[in-house]
Amino acid sequence: MRISFVRRAAITVASLALLSPVAGYAAERTVTLGVENATCALCVPIVRTVLQRVPGVTSVDVVENYSISPPVSATVVFDDDVTNVDALINATTNAGYPSRLALNTGD
Repeated sequence: MRISFVRRAAITVASLALLSPVAGYAAERTVTLGVENATCALCVPIVRTVLQRVPGVTSVDVVENYSISPPVSATVVFDDDVTNVDALINATTNAGYPSRLALNTGD
């Protein structure tokens, strides 16, 4: 009788985990990329647009700060079940703005 109870409890817990509204959701991640070659007034909007078009990206904030190198950084919030950092780097690089991971602020 005890095995039956334990087995029933395990099945109930597993079922609740599968039916949970949180189950299956990927983590939201925030990364900051250092962006090279962004030297003109049109560069920031281009970098922003290129990153916003990557599936899974929910937010992009591009900032110019010429006291650091590289002078442009892009903070990107994305669903890590849909995209990843390599896809973000490839998007900017393919647009002529090579980037690298500068800071990972949320896993």
